[in-house]
Amino acid sequence: MPTTNRALDILRDVFGYPAFRGAQAEIIEHIGKGGDALVLMPTGGGKSLCYQIPALLRPGCAVVVSPLIALMQDQVDAMIQLGVKAACLNSTLDWREAQAVEQAIFSGNLDLVYIAPERLLLDRTLAMLDSLYEAGKLALFAIDEAHCVSQWGHDFRPEYLQLSALHERYPNVPRIALTATADQATRNEIQTRLGLNGARVFLSSFDRPNIRYTVVEKDTPKKQLLTFLAGRQGQAGIVYCLSRKKVEETAEWLSSQGYPALPYHAGLPAPERAANQRRFLREEGLIMCATIAFGMGIDKPDVRFVAHLDLPKSIEAYYQETGRAGRDGEPAEAWMTYGMQDVALQHARIAESGAGEGQKILEAQRLTALLAYCEAPRCRRQVLLNYFGEEREPCGNCDVCQDPPELWDGTLAAQKALSAIFRTGMRFGVAHLTDILRGKATDKVKQWHHDQLPTFGVGADLDDHAWKSVFRQLAAAGLVHVDMAEHGALQLTDAARQVLKGGQRVELRRPLKRKSSSPSRSSSTVVRSELAPADEALFQLLRSWRGDTAREQGVPAYVILHDKTLRELAEVRPTSHGMLAGITGMGSAKIEHYGEELLNLIRNEG
Repeated sequence: MPTTNRALDILRDVFGYPAFRGAQAEIIEHIGKGGDALVLMPTGGGKSLCYQIPALLRPGCAVVVSPLIALMQDQVDAMIQLGVKAACLNSTLDWREAQAVEQAIFSGNLDLVYIAPERLLLDRTLAMLDSLYEAGKLALFAIDEAHCVSQWGHDFRPEYLQLSALHERYPNVPRIALTATADQATRNEIQTRLGLNGARVFLSSFDRPNIRYTVVEKDTPKKQLLTFLAGRQGQAGIVYCLSRKKVEETAEWLSSQGYPALPYHAGLPAPERAANQRRFLREEGLIMCATIAFGMGIDKPDVRFVAHLDLPKSIEAYYQETGRAGRDGEPAEAWMTYGMQDVALQHARIAESGAGEGQKILEAQRLTALLAYCEAPRCRRQVLLNYFGEEREPCGNCDVCQDPPELWDGTLAAQKALSAIFRTGMRFGVAHLTDILRGKATDKVKQWHHDQLPTFGVGADLDDHAWKSVFRQLAAAGLVHVDMAEHGALQLTDAARQVLKGGQRVELRRPLKRKSSSPSRSSSTVVRSELAPADEALFQLLRSWRGDTAREQGVPAYVILHDKTLRELAEVRPTSHGMLAGITGMGSAKIEHYGEELLNLIRNEG
């Protein structure tokens, strides 16, 4: 039987999906025939199937290299639920358990084994792989989270640099490297460092159409977050903060406001960190307040929102972090608040890093791209996807599309602002510069004699709020640099010269009027089920059954069945095993395990 037909049979029978999406079929056929591949596919796009199905097509055991030790058992549990023979080999196992896994690999009783890179590179493991290779029992190597090989990414894992040895040691075993986020520079680094220069590159669309993007100017962040969360009780979400202290304060505060939240950052004791992660994955409706230490490999499909209380470090980081929402394809939200202080802190992080000058320039460019996204007067999805080389029509599903900003000729205002920066020696921040422009003779303005400058009072036509917006947009346009070493001082870039000389027009977006504490149209859009009342009641009953079943087995609820599957069951109300097979996510093993219980629940509810 041709590879494509066999792959489709496995997709339907084992995984319960009716058809492949995007390039999945092509990738699976390429790997199934022994080719190497680099796969870039958005979170929720079905990357895992690209190595799981070839693992079942090819003889022997597939080795999945993953840095996510804390999540490996959940991944294995998900495979076992599908009837796939899988295990993990990592430092959480004692020697007896590890020996049992190794024995299962040798005896041909495993289709997939998940291994941490540091474990893979031990002499004992390599000797085992040598024996498998000689016996023709190594199906493939899947290198998950391949961006971990990038030395300047925040997910860098030194052990990944040694994985290029796999090709030299096992030249006839296909390799597939997978990641959800990589710009061109990172893609090149992955190919070079993993020895995949001859591999076929599969680049899927980066679009996540089910995610709605919103960015608001930082004013009173906690109050703004609370407004955003209005009506979202019971939904799972992630709130990202820059500092560990802010993570803990936000988690405590959210819990006090009726939104159960847990903290997660690298400074927490490992057992507490692991316990919080486990609770987030296994309980319904929890919010995780976290630094960037949290998130990679989080497979929870029903995260309904990702909120940023601080600016991420780059547009890739933002895309990766927001991509943890809505993995199940259902509507989800990406909400962020940011201000000039965030920009200053991120510039300081770049300046203080141990990177070389070239890398610092690249990081600064990535940050500028994120600022441009935040301040863009056009569709956010267009700006985001353009960064990754994709063209798109306006999406109609972001705050800019739904509430387009008013644009104005800000050339004169830009010249006034740039002149104030220049005449004060490029040593002062937004608040002081705004006082000068508006003609406020504060003690500090008088102390520096800035009330004597030609620019004093020339901007009285705009209020403080408007000037803050002007300065943010100048930074986003690359005309102004924020220097944290000088306490957030604004400095002119070379590009500012043209504007000051009158050789370049500057178009700005007019700042939104400050609103009362009542939710705005953009912030109060809540994801709601569209089920009919009777179907909604059955859906909730099925969720309750799933929760009990998951607790009995000690696995996350989504490992049993996804919300999408439960919703389809509630709508279709199948009456036989044959009808269950037509439900998305109901493979043969799940029908065998849960079919009778589900049919009884549906029958009794009906």
